[in-house]
Amino acid sequence: MNTLKGSHRRGILKTLLGTSFASLFFPIERTLGIDERRLSFFHTHTLETLDVVYARDGQYVEQALIEINEFLGDFRTGDLITIDPALLDFIYDIRAALGGTGSYEVISAYRSPETNEMLLSRGSDVVRNSQHLLGKAIDVRLDGVDLKDLRDIAIATQRGGVGYYEKSNFVHIDTGRVRRW
Repeated sequence: MNTLKGSHRRGILKTLLGTSFASLFFPIERTLGIDERRLSFFHTHTLETLDVVYARDGQYVEQALIEINEFLGDFRTGDLITIDPALLDFIYDIRAALGGTGSYEVISAYRSPETNEMLLSRGSDVVRNSQHLLGKAIDVRLDGVDLKDLRDIAIATQRGGVGYYEKSNFVHIDTGRVRRW
């Protein structure tokens, strides 16, 4: 009888140890079935940062989306627009595919019509009907990731437009039709 009890205890102990060991490789959120989507940003023009869980258990977090809209608004005019949540999912999935957890360095996100016209008049490399005007585009680098790797994964997903600006050191990502340049 004592042997059964000892054997049973050892089995429970092995199970507990195995569970503890597994938690080293699988964060508690994943083992509990909690799905969180977190993004981190550094804005290269305003020098502001944002680290936010924008989705939890398949639902967007309203307050987080508001913070993202403000953070990715037109820094020149202060104008805001609703950033396409599909864009957030796109860049989240790109970062995950690259195995990264780093911050996105934002060069440009939403651009008001006034800002877009100003950049056009200066001869900047922008287009009149830019996805930036719709809150569906972002120009970024990803901390710790080679720019070409960022571009290649974004292209491979076939989820939108991808522009590679090697000299300016950023990748344009948008949720418009699939294309690349």
